[in-house]
Amino acid sequence: MATSRSEHDAVVVGAGPAGLAAVDQLVRAGATVALLDAGHGPGGQFWRHPVPGAPVREVAGLHHDRSTYSRLVDTLHTDGVRYLPQHHVWTITAGEHFTVHAVDRSGDHEVPVEVHGRRLVLATGAYDRQVPFPGWDLPGVMTAGGVQALLKAHGVPAGRRVVVAGTGPFLLPVAAGLVAAGAEVVSVLEASPRARWLREAPAVLRNAGKLGEAAGYLGRLAARRVPVRTGWTVARADGGDALTSVTVARLDRSGRRVAGSERVVQADTLAVGWGFTPQVELAVGVGCRTRVDADGSVVCEVDDNQQTSVPGVYVAGEACGVGGAALAVVEGEVAGAAAAGRAPLPRRTSRRRATLRGFAAAVQRAHPVPDAWMDGLEDDTLLCRCEEVPVGKVRSAVRDGAVQDARTAKLLTRPGMGWCQGRVCGYATACLTARWSGTPAGSGTPAGPSSYDPTGFARRPVATPVTLDTLASYQSRYANRDL
Repeated sequence: MATSRSEHDAVVVGAGPAGLAAVDQLVRAGATVALLDAGHGPGGQFWRHPVPGAPVREVAGLHHDRSTYSRLVDTLHTDGVRYLPQHHVWTITAGEHFTVHAVDRSGDHEVPVEVHGRRLVLATGAYDRQVPFPGWDLPGVMTAGGVQALLKAHGVPAGRRVVVAGTGPFLLPVAAGLVAAGAEVVSVLEASPRARWLREAPAVLRNAGKLGEAAGYLGRLAARRVPVRTGWTVARADGGDALTSVTVARLDRSGRRVAGSERVVQADTLAVGWGFTPQVELAVGVGCRTRVDADGSVVCEVDDNQQTSVPGVYVAGEACGVGGAALAVVEGEVAGAAAAGRAPLPRRTSRRRATLRGFAAAVQRAHPVPDAWMDGLEDDTLLCRCEEVPVGKVRSAVRDGAVQDARTAKLLTRPGMGWCQGRVCGYATACLTARWSGTPAGSGTPAGPSSYDPTGFARRPVATPVTLDTLASYQSRYANRDL
């Protein structure tokens, strides 16, 4: 494929709920749009569909609001829309227009692609947040999102006997999907106590549909006699070549493990989810201001039109703060309309966005990651699986005074230097170095609160792995520019 040089009114990155909604609004305004996405098809993680050619069962039961999905996907067939699936965006440069640098991985070899636009909408989504515990690197221990992706993309349950654990509403659809696929879900372990939701009653009542959705999942699990325990967490995973058992423990009101409460559960799969981390690398790379959300995540600062601190750049969806698909659609509509120069959307749209954002904030307050995971770490527990950095190596560096924060831990002991570039270990490294050094995560950041980065890992000039050949192809054109 030749390098693209055509210019569009807008370029949208990400074909999930937010990105599709933005494209829909741009098309309504008569704008020409390029939509780039890493997936095989549109929908993102929420509306993930089977990969082409996969002989899988019907997965319709795993999706919500399919009518909205169908309506938004139909827009991609409109004249003026250029849809580019399997295009991984690795950086963006700005000048007279925005140049989105991507690699097309739809063939046997990646092909460099450039797409130009006068406006830019970033709808990059989020990925699973994980924390380490003894045995978390065993085969059979997976992220909750990975388990759900297997179900949606391939119709395959991750195991026969599964424990689902962590915190947040996402655990329920994962468990319900596994049960529907024929797996035995031994238990669903929610770390947060039920009492936390009682404090969020106003936000819940304003979003009664969300309450009904949760009740539906709980009903399906109850019908299959799947126990859902609140105030419980994973202490460790054990096995030889693969997972054979999970040790679970009860938590007290402060999120600490209750001594003597440990139980051993036999299982071949453990699905763990501790919420999600917004994917902000591209936004940070283009210069957008960030802030820290209530759950400690780095998110993009946006105004009422979803515009960032960089003129012409709009962000919608999880990169503004994890809030779910319904909120992402509304934010995408606002961002797309604003990028097209249209008048503000109806006031009811702003009210709905505020209501959904309020519910998202309530979820964050009700489902914090408890500190218990930091209490049971052994020195030989891996912190960074890519670089095989154990917890003890970082702990020793902090005690010796060489490391005070996640950034210096990365530079001196190598967590976050591997293939995932800190996406898996960054959150944990920030939490642990903050606790051991006695300083708040991210304190002392020279750039100040507007670019506060508790992981120290969000600033990546290359947002996705690319070959040296791809980088070399840009050398002559951008030799004097900081990518």
